Amino acid sequence: MTVADALLLALGAVAVGSGALVVTTTHIVRAGLYLVVSLGAMAALYLVLGAELVAWVQVLVYVGAVVVLLLFAVMLTRAPIGPSTDLDRPAWPALIVGGGVGLGLAALLADAFRWTLFEFPQPGTTERMGGEIFGTWVLPFEVLSILLLSALVGAIVLSRPDIGAPKGGEA
Repeated sequence: MTVADALLLALGAVAVGSGALVVTTTHIVRAGLYLVVSLGAMAALYLVLGAELVAWVQVLVYVGAVVVLLLFAVMLTRAPIGPSTDLDRPAWPALIVGGGVGLGLAALLADAFRWTLFEFPQPGTTERMGGEIFGTWVLPFEVLSILLLSALVGAIVLSRPDIGAPKGGEA
């Protein structure tokens, strides 16, 4: 076992453990912080695998933006900071479903790849990646940005009761 293998196992255990804590904790703020640990461990896994760009995108987009957005949403909605009783649900159904799905996926992957070793392709360059992103994938990227913008506008309209309300108190 090499050092990279040991790091992958340790970081995988941290990611899975903190992911389990995300879904089992009753403190919503702690769940957000456990999510930071889980996503950070995933970024470290990418670094061990040699995918530095993907690791930094993981840190910038997920850890830096999504988790901060989640924590701001919790703070702005004045959600309870302490343990919440409505988050206390029996864990057995989730464990059975999660374990079944995990074992099913493991069996599917083991059957699909049959422990075959594959040759790695040549490492990509920034120039080649930029050409793919801004050449081949530019239209789906722009369609996705328009979809996200419309979802944001829709969320603003739904959250503001004064937008679209009849003038003068008419019902």
